[in-house]
Amino acid sequence: MKLGNLLLIACLLQSGCDSAQNQTAVTPPPVEKKQLLKVPILKQKVSQMGLDAEALTEMDWLVRSGFYDKTDLMRVFCEEMDAPGDLDETQVAAAIDARLAAHRAEQKNWPAVTDCDRLDQAFAGMKKRGLITLENAGNTQTDGYDIFQVYLAEHPHPETVIGYCFYHNQDLERAVDGLPLYLAFGPVDPKDEKTKGAEIGNIIREELEQGGLEVEWQGTFNDQLRVPGMVWQKRSLN
Repeated sequence: MKLGNLLLIACLLQSGCDSAQNQTAVTPPPVEKKQLLKVPILKQKVSQMGLDAEALTEMDWLVRSGFYDKTDLMRVFCEEMDAPGDLDETQVAAAIDARLAAHRAEQKNWPAVTDCDRLDQAFAGMKKRGLITLENAGNTQTDGYDIFQVYLAEHPHPETVIGYCFYHNQDLERAVDGLPLYLAFGPVDPKDEKTKGAEIGNIIREELEQGGLEVEWQGTFNDQLRVPGMVWQKRSLN
């Protein structure tokens, strides 16, 4: 059960690489089956709420991603995934509240600086060096590149932008599951990908490594940057 175009719209609220047309395809590792947070009472009430195990798994990873608050999640489950009125909103809200509470409780045991904090720091550094960075940017590289174009068109000083870096929803889902985070990147003009692509990649690698994150990259535009071993601990929006 996926979010479709909803995530493409939601990602515009976030402030990432290369166009899908010119990027050599990189086959990521398969997504492992996600585990539900341990909230036994929810499992007992699945049939009453109309939320099956797949829906609860989807709810779980959305909460753990750190990008969605209760309002977002209610809209996803009560308006987007199912037709309005199909689910008991009170019980869906209770399921969401339980998972958000569990996520907030987990955060008390997190380190003061998480890998997600380090990623935010690296993205801030990239921005200072002329890149537009995007998180959770659509569902595919094509989505992410299109969103970059929107941000570029609205940028107050587009002449200062030299490139972009982003990860999309599928990249995010894999990272939440403990797999490497894939980052797409490239220069502003696709015609410059072969000549300037590696330059953009080096900026990204430098900022990630300065932030304390490991990077896997062969140093060419045709190879996507990867951040392996990243523990996804992004703090809740509320």
